[in-house]
Amino acid sequence: MTTPPPAHRGIRRSVRLFSAFLVEQTDPHRFYSELAADSIDLLREHTGLHGRTVLDVGAGPSEFARAFRQEGARYVPLDHDPMVASVRDGGVVGDALRLPLAEASVDVVFSSNMWEHVPDPEAVADELLRVTRPGGIVLLSYTNWLSPWGGHETSPWHWLGGQRAIRRYERTHGHPPKNRVGETLYRVSVRQGLRWARGADVEVLAARPRYLPDWCAAILRLPGVREVLTWNLLLVLRRR
Repeated sequence: MTTPPPAHRGIRRSVRLFSAFLVEQTDPHRFYSELAADSIDLLREHTGLHGRTVLDVGAGPSEFARAFRQEGARYVPLDHDPMVASVRDGGVVGDALRLPLAEASVDVVFSSNMWEHVPDPEAVADELLRVTRPGGIVLLSYTNWLSPWGGHETSPWHWLGGQRAIRRYERTHGHPPKNRVGETLYRVSVRQGLRWARGADVEVLAARPRYLPDWCAAILRLPGVREVLTWNLLLVLRRR
């Protein structure tokens, strides 16, 4: 397992990302532009993107398409929702559990904040790996359930129970949340992702909290603590 130089991602980067996160609802372009640029930086450390086919599973906002294409990548967004996939040039409608692509057909698979929204995340991860060519890269990141943002818009009340958090949200806002545990959001853990990666036919290039400084990778060695402090687990893998 390799770790990029600590100086590359320090406190300043984390502050910038969290500041952008705070305005996600009011200024989504700023938030997603920051996140897309940061994702490109993460991938550049492990692979070139120019001329490579990049499959975005769980199609990110248009800022991701713009960022990848500016790098010269052949960017292919995939989503199960036709309204999401069809509005993007070259979009593909498909199920992450049964990706409509041949084995070993893409150079890079990118999946950001999708894993917690599928009922069988390990099976989805197997699919991501299946369509990646040998030597290709998979970047998988997701928000774990016990993190401060694990309940998404119902956070932090999800710590008192997922259904209780949903009921509180409905009372406060007058409508149900988009992300409902057991329906559109699932209780995934840091341990779950690390265990899957250890059992897969991959080289783990990076495993750390996505939004925190590089030195916070040490948190992953602390069972229990890592489930609360990680916020979002980043895995960068090379298929063997």
